[in-house]
Amino acid sequence: MNPKITKALSILSGVLFIAALAVSLFVDISKGGFLWIGFFFICAIAFLGIPKLKGYAYSMMIFGSVALALYFPQYFQEYNGFKFSVLIVPLIQIIMFGMGTSMSIKDFLGVIKMPKGVLIGVLCQFSIMPFIGFTLANLSGFPPEIAAGIILIGCSPSGMASNVMAFLARANLALSITVTSVTTLLAPFVTPFLMGWLAGEFVAIDVLDMMFSIVKMVIIPIGAGLLFNYFLRGKAKWLDDLMPIISMAAIALILIVIVAAGRDSLLDIGPLLIVLVIAHNLFGYLLGYWASRLFRLSEKDCRTIAIEVGMQNGGLASGIAKEMGKIATVGLAPAVFGPFMNVSGSILASYWHKKPIPDETIDNS
Repeated sequence: MNPKITKALSILSGVLFIAALAVSLFVDISKGGFLWIGFFFICAIAFLGIPKLKGYAYSMMIFGSVALALYFPQYFQEYNGFKFSVLIVPLIQIIMFGMGTSMSIKDFLGVIKMPKGVLIGVLCQFSIMPFIGFTLANLSGFPPEIAAGIILIGCSPSGMASNVMAFLARANLALSITVTSVTTLLAPFVTPFLMGWLAGEFVAIDVLDMMFSIVKMVIIPIGAGLLFNYFLRGKAKWLDDLMPIISMAAIALILIVIVAAGRDSLLDIGPLLIVLVIAHNLFGYLLGYWASRLFRLSEKDCRTIAIEVGMQNGGLASGIAKEMGKIATVGLAPAVFGPFMNVSGSILASYWHKKPIPDETIDNS
């Protein structure tokens, strides 16, 4: 991007931020909608032209999407009787197809090459976050369905965002991709079991129905993506380039629909839910890292597993909430977790990127 355009957009975003803050503090926060939305989206575009901030552009776009849904929910709930929540599952399938097109059998060879790291990563993923979620849900005092959403995000696998952050953090990208792939493919079996066990006291959980829903949202589209990659790899470069953009747009749209559907509940319990989601995310990084140290993994692998554990597949969790028919309640925690996860993950990746990994003698076999 032209430096002059980047500078102009940066100045404009700064002016919009000051104006939005002033209106929110001294007039009425409900009057600052266009200013906040403009600030987030223009800031996202400006960040694309600043190398050090480029990694935060998507996070700013996500915040802009949340602001859009909070200020103008009526436009994202339904149109002429068509409920936009119907789009969530197809969008999840598109995202998973995109994940499949970027995968190959080589990704699963990591299980053979790095069995210890993969095993620890998968065990941490499906133990640390579910039980943190269960603890926070019990402490929250939220209505049962909203509390169940905190457990749901904890019981979900890691997503593609964790692979991006692992790359930026100079962590073990191969391990990150393998753990994401394995936990995603295990999700149809492990996530329903964990939800039935941990969230059953909050909402009725049909384990078999949830299992089928996840197979439909994960296994089938990823399988189709793998086949596409196998037979057409390199023959449809335009699609390879386009899928990441489509996936990011799909995640933003899912977030807008969920926030719009649950806006009233979110405004009512929002501050406390945000605090609990932040705690869930940060404890995931912390415990994922130190659990890996306990098992004597290398510093590089510890960073990788910390990111894998702390960053969940919020889109899949939202799709499960939609299939449960509780998008406006169970879907709230995933909707809040996603934006914050991207910001915290970017900050952590940036910190580790600048912090060299010392020479190690820790066993990583």
